[in-house]
Amino acid sequence: MLRVHCTSCYQSYPNTGLPYRCPRCSGLFDYEDEIIFSPFEIEPQLPGVWRFRHTFGFEPIIHPISLGEGRTPLVEDRLDQRSVMFKLEFLNPTGSFKDRGSSLLVSFMASRGVAEAVEDSSGNAGASFAAYTARAGIHGKVFVPDSTAGPKRRQIEAYGVEIIRVMGPRSNASEAALNAARSGVVYASHAYLPFGIPGYATIAYEIFEQLNGKPGTVICPVGQGGLVLGIYRGFRALMNAGAIEELPKIIGVQARACAPLWALYEFGRIGLDWSTEGQTVAEGIRIFHPVRGDLVLAAITHSQGRILAVEEEEILPARDELAHRGFYVEPTSAVVWVALRSLLDSVPEPIVLVLTGSGVKYWN
Repeated sequence: MLRVHCTSCYQSYPNTGLPYRCPRCSGLFDYEDEIIFSPFEIEPQLPGVWRFRHTFGFEPIIHPISLGEGRTPLVEDRLDQRSVMFKLEFLNPTGSFKDRGSSLLVSFMASRGVAEAVEDSSGNAGASFAAYTARAGIHGKVFVPDSTAGPKRRQIEAYGVEIIRVMGPRSNASEAALNAARSGVVYASHAYLPFGIPGYATIAYEIFEQLNGKPGTVICPVGQGGLVLGIYRGFRALMNAGAIEELPKIIGVQARACAPLWALYEFGRIGLDWSTEGQTVAEGIRIFHPVRGDLVLAAITHSQGRILAVEEEEILPARDELAHRGFYVEPTSAVVWVALRSLLDSVPEPIVLVLTGSGVKYWN
């Protein structure tokens, strides 16, 4: 089993319960060990992403809670004579890549006997949490910002969880969930808890299989950054296994209206002095205080990638351009298409764009 410990005091994750932070020092939990990948241990008979179960670091007794997530298509296209591949993560069961992480997190929750839990989300994580907790028979409650798109709220409610709308910016919903956690409720946070990250890493294994090798570049939206961390750790596992010789460049994209990681990457700590939690149609990445921000920056730097911020007026036209190519995605996904145009001549092929969420979640 992969060891999980507090990154501050190095206390191991407890054998019972589901604390979202270290009970001893309030530090952040993360994996102590790197993911281990072996092509000989893939179990194709298991559902969804669970065919890569050997990479999760879970005890054998943990039962998979799965809705068939993963195995999403990789579709080839060209832009200005360059090879571009689209990883269609919006075709996961609830319409976003979050299902890969939710399957693991909720399976772990069920193994710990959790009967009730809360989460906060601007939409996709909440819908995924709601679906998988419903599948597991766990009662869920989701705090969402009042600005969350109507289709996302309705999807969360459809799974039978309680939804609580919180006025103000996205960070207020997070604070409401933290307040609930302080009262003793289990906080099944996709940001604080690390157990979903190996689920996101399965994107790397699938891309490797679909390309019969590694991509030159992977471009994805960045909010909390779990997707970037998962993809990075997945490709590191492939490299450590000798399946690839080097990492692809990982490019993270934020909306300029709320781009704290871009500000840090470009200007250092001083960049945060003028960074804001501004309004953006890319609501899925409107995260002003990414919990694992330093790890995300380190992953992107180690892959020789970078972080970009795109202007607000570019996002909806990019969404429309993707739709005209056959990809019906939400604005959060479209930031990668904006970024591609500025990177097209400077990054190696094949270029993979991760399309993270479905357009049916945004358009009314």
